[in-house]
Amino acid sequence: MSRVQAIRGATTLDADTSEQMLERVEEMMSLLYSENGLVDDDVVSAWFTATPDVHSMFPPGAARATVGMTDVPMMGATEMAVDGALGLCIRVMLHVSTSRPRRELRHVYLRGAIALRPDLTHG
Repeated sequence: MSRVQAIRGATTLDADTSEQMLERVEEMMSLLYSENGLVDDDVVSAWFTATPDVHSMFPPGAARATVGMTDVPMMGATEMAVDGALGLCIRVMLHVSTSRPRRELRHVYLRGAIALRPDLTHG
């Protein structure tokens, strides 16, 4: 029986460029799909955030352009500007329809974003 579950992902940019945004969002989304055995129809929606120092491109636009999420409802927002927070960071919360239990879902934290949730990072 399928139900809606949330899967998290995050990555960082070395530089705020559209080329790097496309590359890093594609990497993050591709890993989220492969680690969780997802296909496009499993994804109900996606909520992206970026830190306030990201101006080059909307992360949902990068996901549409690189992994073809053209019919997935997506939103983007700016993270709170908190002193000492990780910069140039892109986060996503995917809402997916799956029969897998929550403990089997694989979150993907890459590059500098590993520091956000080392307890959820694996392989």
